[in-house]
Amino acid sequence: MTHRRAILAALLAGVPAAVVTTQTAAHHGWGSYDAQSPQTLKGVIERVVFSNPHATVWLKTPDKTWEVVLAPPFRMTNRQLPGSALVVGEEVEVMGYPHRTIATELRAEWMKVGTQVTQLR
Repeated sequence: MTHRRAILAALLAGVPAAVVTTQTAAHHGWGSYDAQSPQTLKGVIERVVFSNPHATVWLKTPDKTWEVVLAPPFRMTNRQLPGSALVVGEEVEVMGYPHRTIATELRAEWMKVGTQVTQLR
């Protein structure tokens, strides 16, 4: 094998590992949330990000603002909860599981907007 081929082979061997590492870092995994301690929150939407890998709303409750991790946008849209339904200033209710180490993060199981309850998982 020539020197160039050896270098190319070494570089290409690292590509799959780099891709897996990047994807793993982008998704924090559901094991970070305490499924034994469900919480139901009511609050006002302060901010919405409707993009992959998960939509997110910042929900102002009487005691703090929560970062609520929702389902991926395609799933929410398929379940009749498109991004346009998440309006800043609107009161919503959400049930989910708190993050084990981040006191202001919640993974949503379902969300109630108006009279519509949408299962997110």
